Amino acid sequence: MATFNTTLERFQSDIWGYHFPIPENIAQSFRERNQTRVICKINNKLIQQCALLHIDGCTYILINKANRQKLGISQGAKVLIELEADQSDYGMPMPQPLQSMLDQDPEVNEIFHSLTKGRQRNLIFIVNSVKSEKSQINKVLAIAGHLSTCQGNLDFKVLNQLIKKYNQQNKLK
Repeated sequence: MATFNTTLERFQSDIWGYHFPIPENIAQSFRERNQTRVICKINNKLIQQCALLHIDGCTYILINKANRQKLGISQGAKVLIELEADQSDYGMPMPQPLQSMLDQDPEVNEIFHSLTKGRQRNLIFIVNSVKSEKSQINKVLAIAGHLSTCQGNLDFKVLNQLIKKYNQQNKLK
């Protein structure tokens, strides 16, 4: 585990936003262990699973608006960070409805696990982005249908349309 103080900064970019710079010696220790996913504890209040982002020879951790608000911090805020290697299978919590689908459908399970870790996290994030179990199930059904149809060649525009279709169908019932 590594503990250090840093400051909330913001990239001047349309792609990346708020972040915490990671001291080079700490970043190097994670690189030496080929560890890119970490569990980040901020100010002893918030724990998030995230990636170490390497840009132009420096290393950062991104933080979204919701987590900045939970912490009550804005640009320039000083924070205490604790990092440890993320040993989880996916780098984020697996939602129960998706795990159930993978357990019940060997074809979908095989296709899901043939995807890159990043694509797996994308799909997990899609399901985790809603709290309602009914909405999670709709997303899982859409994902399973899309994975079966596309055989792992994900098209997120098509997937989003399929999710909308499942949501509409279930509103009618």
